[in-house]
Amino acid sequence: MEDENLMSFVPNTYDEWKHCITVKCEIPLTQRYVAERLAALNDQADFHTQKFIGRWGSKHHARTVAWFEQAAKELASQ
Repeated sequence: MEDENLMSFVPNTYDEWKHCITVKCEIPLTQRYVAERLAALNDQADFHTQKFIGRWGSKHHARTVAWFEQAAKELASQ
């Protein structure tokens, strides 16, 4: 049951993801944070990245990388 509840909170769009990060988790999307997360998520040898892919799958991993890349572009244009 817990997994089902977690799955209902998995973001499906950039806006949902951004809301989760910035509002629910209260993590500011700074250039440094975004760059660090992208570096980790793009490192297939990173333990946490392996756990993320194992838990959420490669498609969600790819979406998450794309969302961090979109955030990086937004930050660069500010």
